[in-house]
Amino acid sequence: MAETSGKALPETIDGIIDLLSAEDYLAGRPLATVLFLALRMKRPLFLEGEAGVGKTEVAKVLAKALDRPLIRLQCYEGLDIASAVYEWNYPAQMLEIRMAEASGVSDRSRLESDIFSERYLIRRPVLQALEGQPGRAPIFLIDELDRTDEAFEAFLLEVLSDFQVTIPEFGTVKAAEPPIVIVTSNRTREVHDALKRRCLYHWVDYPAAADELAIIRRKVKGCNEQLSRQIVAYVQKLRTVDLFKNPGIAETIDWATALTELDRLALDPETIADTLGTLLKYQEDIARIQGSEGEKLLSEVKAELLAKAG
Repeated sequence: MAETSGKALPETIDGIIDLLSAEDYLAGRPLATVLFLALRMKRPLFLEGEAGVGKTEVAKVLAKALDRPLIRLQCYEGLDIASAVYEWNYPAQMLEIRMAEASGVSDRSRLESDIFSERYLIRRPVLQALEGQPGRAPIFLIDELDRTDEAFEAFLLEVLSDFQVTIPEFGTVKAAEPPIVIVTSNRTREVHDALKRRCLYHWVDYPAAADELAIIRRKVKGCNEQLSRQIVAYVQKLRTVDLFKNPGIAETIDWATALTELDRLALDPETIADTLGTLLKYQEDIARIQGSEGEKLLSEVKAELLAKAG
């Protein structure tokens, strides 16, 4: 059994399910299986799916459950090595060069070795993840990789396959113990096969109605049971409509929380119209559901729930 300074890594798939459940993350068996394998095989895990389905939360919950540091690299267009991996403290280096010149130091090779030493190296998330404490390697979250470009993807290949980074002026920094790497993508573009081959893969889908209801019960404890069922049924039906952006589980939780704060016990057209901004994030979608289509969906939801109860 691999030990951490906090909790031990689970030895079974059920152990993974229980570990995440203890932190209120309900993982289906397919996700728990691939996460278990990633931990045992020490391979990065690539999670792909729509925004708001809980991909990032896997890393956060895992870090908390295992009592390990969470190091997050938030990806964006234009992300470069200086922001993601390392950079040199140029002002301090220049000061060192001037002081050396003033003191008459003429050995160029010695000066180079001095200014490109560890004390001038500024560590960014990738390097921080590789230099984790032995026995307590961090959870390294590379979030929304699809927002970066292919050049940065190519750079990550060495990190994900060998858990090391080569710094030309300094040398190779290799992890004494590989971090637990979670890579996420919202699939706004395809990530290259070369990167995916270095990872285990799992598609995180929207939860089934029963699972989403269980999540609401855990995350929004004050939510009325009838309201919870109506919320889940309504959101599930919304996802079948041709919207610009379907609501994820994060939005479902926000909506349930908002309605609970408003002391609502059931859905009605006016309440839905007033609170759609917590569920939908595009005006075109809100305008569409605020009209007759939204009322039609609510009628269908109530009829279906009534039929199930009967």
